[in-house]
Amino acid sequence: MSRSQTACTRVKQPAPTTCWTVSEGSLEALKWVGLVLMTGDHINKYLLHEAIPALYALGRMAMPLFGFVLMVHLARPNALAAGVHLRVMKRLAIFALLATPPFVHLVGWWPLNILATLLLAVLIAWLLGQGGWFRRCTALIAFVFGGAMVEFWWPALLSCLGAWAFLRKPGHLQLLGWVLATASLAIINGNFAALAALLLIWGASQVDIPMPRSRWIFYAFYPTHLSLIASVLQPM
Repeated sequence: MSRSQTACTRVKQPAPTTCWTVSEGSLEALKWVGLVLMTGDHINKYLLHEAIPALYALGRMAMPLFGFVLMVHLARPNALAAGVHLRVMKRLAIFALLATPPFVHLVGWWPLNILATLLLAVLIAWLLGQGGWFRRCTALIAFVFGGAMVEFWWPALLSCLGAWAFLRKPGHLQLLGWVLATASLAIINGNFAALAALLLIWGASQVDIPMPRSRWIFYAFYPTHLSLIASVLQPM
């Protein structure tokens, strides 16, 4: 066999990390799991005064799950050209604003809610995906200063961007970077429960769950459930 044939054979061999590919139905299932975990965490925090530690621990998986599902759509080869990033940023901006009154009522003005965190992560991925030194510098500035203003701060951005980098170019180093980025959430969470989300994602990649996609319900649910919780605690 010639050297060129050998090289082609090597190129065609699938990377070991392709087992992380998740079907559309399984992605939808991950979103529902994240939504349930987030809701349980918020009920435990705001209505039960954190009386159930297990709900807090399970809730740490919600952000990495949502971040992964979001980055799957952004990491696809035609996403940038198709304007996916811009559409997602518009939706996140609208619902982040809608969620602001109940979130401020429950938490305060700082940090901004999780939809703002995801919006910032998408913005950074959009800038990095376009390339060029100016956009990379802008992305760095957005990360440094924006990360100080959003929920879960820089570790959340690292977790999202780690997933994005891994999905764009699967490899062992990229996987390690994603794992370490997600593990950094322990600085905020006080535990490493967020890493369990990666195990859940890997499990979802091993099955194809037939679930139809519900795009808007996940955007709308966030401000809606916060409003309900806030109204139960005290009229806004």
